[in-house]
Amino acid sequence: MLDSIISLADLDRPQLWELMELAEQLKQMRARGREVEKRLSGKSVGMLFEKPSTRTRISFEVAVWELGGHPLFLSSKELQLGRGEPLKDTARVLSRYVHCVVARVISHDTLIELDRWSSIPVINALSDVEHPCQALADLLTIREAKGELEGVRAGWIGDGNNVCHSFMLGCALSGISLTVATPAGYEPNRDIVERARALGGDIALTHDPEQAAQGADVLYTDVWVSMGQDAERERRLMDFKGFQLSDELLALASSECIVLHCLPAHRGEEITDAVIEGERSMVFEQAENRLHAQKALLYKLFER
Repeated sequence: MLDSIISLADLDRPQLWELMELAEQLKQMRARGREVEKRLSGKSVGMLFEKPSTRTRISFEVAVWELGGHPLFLSSKELQLGRGEPLKDTARVLSRYVHCVVARVISHDTLIELDRWSSIPVINALSDVEHPCQALADLLTIREAKGELEGVRAGWIGDGNNVCHSFMLGCALSGISLTVATPAGYEPNRDIVERARALGGDIALTHDPEQAAQGADVLYTDVWVSMGQDAERERRLMDFKGFQLSDELLALASSECIVLHCLPAHRGEEITDAVIEGERSMVFEQAENRLHAQKALLYKLFER
């Protein structure tokens, strides 16, 4: 039985496999026009967002609705949180109104506090430390493309950020070997690297993007300048020079390598237009899979 998902490491390997299989089934059912069991019938899901969103908000709202529930969008600016109400008070009140909270927050500490004071499950829909729902969609996409996860070789090119952190943990749980290439000073959080390795992950770190790309079955990148980092833009663009996912870098990978990006993309910066629109790109399948992976997560969450 699942509960709050603050980190992808809150899942074990059997739970991850169950979610992957269920997500594939739900995706096939939707494609065939078959309705799924309304597991969320009579239930409401509060969606607390401190950051703008396209894929996360829409995919969660659709997932909740297709499972028979009521998604309730809650902008932190429109709640009393925006006027200084303690988070612990909001958490305890929400717990009496809704059956689950999906939270997209600025600080990971907010999630920890929200989960501490909530008597209902809390799902991390993005924080500055992790993005576990994105990683579920990433793994689902790789599994669709490769037929399996264990033994796949992946390369991460760019910033060792929140998406990278969850992808590392997902690779560790699923048996994907991962090489993370970042500029010096932009490495992933050391504690999360060690946590991934403790889960059995084959995780290598490098400052050479060509090393990460060499023979890879999957190449993954993300923006160099995330929300809230605009003041660092010029410095970051200089620091990440040479880390663009281009045709030249892709040529070093396996001939059947797929390309991933969690979107939105800054075309011409971390990835070229040619690569994201190329035949190896599965970026838009990956975006679609947010819906199916999150629907599976919600389905299992309410298996009570």
